[in-house]
Amino acid sequence: MAQAVTLKRIDGTVISSDVLEKEVDLLMSQAQVKGLEIAVFNDHQVVYKKSFGIGNDALKPLHPAMNIYGASLSKNLFAVLAMKLVEEGLLNLDKPLQEYLPKPIYDYTPQKKWQDDYRALRTESLYKNITARMCLDHTTGFPNWRWDNPDQKLNIAFPPGSRYSYSGEGMVYLQTVLEKITGKSLEQLMQEKIFGPLRLKNSAYTWLPHFEADYALGYNKEGKSYEKDKDNEARAASTLETTLDDYAIFLEAVLQNKLISRESRDQMFSPQIRLRSVSQFGPMSRQDTSANDAISLSYGLGWGLLKSPQGWAAFKEGHGDGFQHYCIIFPDSGTGMLIMSNSDNAESIFKKLLELGIADQYTPWKWQNYIPYQVSRVYSMLK
Repeated sequence: MAQAVTLKRIDGTVISSDVLEKEVDLLMSQAQVKGLEIAVFNDHQVVYKKSFGIGNDALKPLHPAMNIYGASLSKNLFAVLAMKLVEEGLLNLDKPLQEYLPKPIYDYTPQKKWQDDYRALRTESLYKNITARMCLDHTTGFPNWRWDNPDQKLNIAFPPGSRYSYSGEGMVYLQTVLEKITGKSLEQLMQEKIFGPLRLKNSAYTWLPHFEADYALGYNKEGKSYEKDKDNEARAASTLETTLDDYAIFLEAVLQNKLISRESRDQMFSPQIRLRSVSQFGPMSRQDTSANDAISLSYGLGWGLLKSPQGWAAFKEGHGDGFQHYCIIFPDSGTGMLIMSNSDNAESIFKKLLELGIADQYTPWKWQNYIPYQVSRVYSMLK
């Protein structure tokens, strides 16, 4: 049996890993979460890491080295790559991306299934104003995905830079331009700048053959597994395959400024736009509220930001069929928590896990739609 670890929380209190694990087991049982993984950071480094539950239909236990789909945790990793390229002088955050190219983006013949097809922008002159900064802080005006539009075509809904609207398309647009100006694929760039230096051998933006030996399946709310998607083309916003081990190393590197300078990290974690929407997605994302003013909810470059008595914190969620993740780090103290799960029920226990593990009472769980499972059950009974 592993020796218990004392975990320091942001409010100065502590919790034993034994106590945390008992609570995790109880929460998973009550909320019917198949598998869950946690890493806790103290003093800018990983001090605790543990997997719970099962990883697949063979009932193989989930473990820190098992492949797990990263969903939108792809984005903050890509943001660090972008800041690395800024440091190297290859990218200017405020130069319109079209100006890097010798011809309009819509004149390039698509090389991929759909993601680099920009022919719909031929009639969208505003796209010429989009910068890397806008792609990273979600102010491009693009939809989250073109498939969200009734005609399933890419468009620009508002003047770029004028407001926040979460967009995977924005990240992929930046990826596409970077691939054209460097002559390298996203996978090559990530390997050279991130995966290689950190020795992340089990992380990639495409499915790799060696993942076949040990990977987690995602499970729906009823506990049935989804078919594993293995044919994705690399997309900066959404196709990361990784492990708890690898992603914890990445977050530790961010906290320790191993990949980019302190100045670049501070810029990445500087508020670019205030967020006052009721929720991040859906109809309520277009309605404003003052509910999150106390934490100055904002977006930085690839990361959500909030202000707490312990200073600014940077966070990012991941959400896909059968996979739900969340990470938050407090750079000043070096405290943080990474949660990864292969269950559609996991987000219902995120609020409690964050409070238990690091005393985080600041994550905007309502804005994130992390409705606690007890509340969800009440809602269901009332319907």
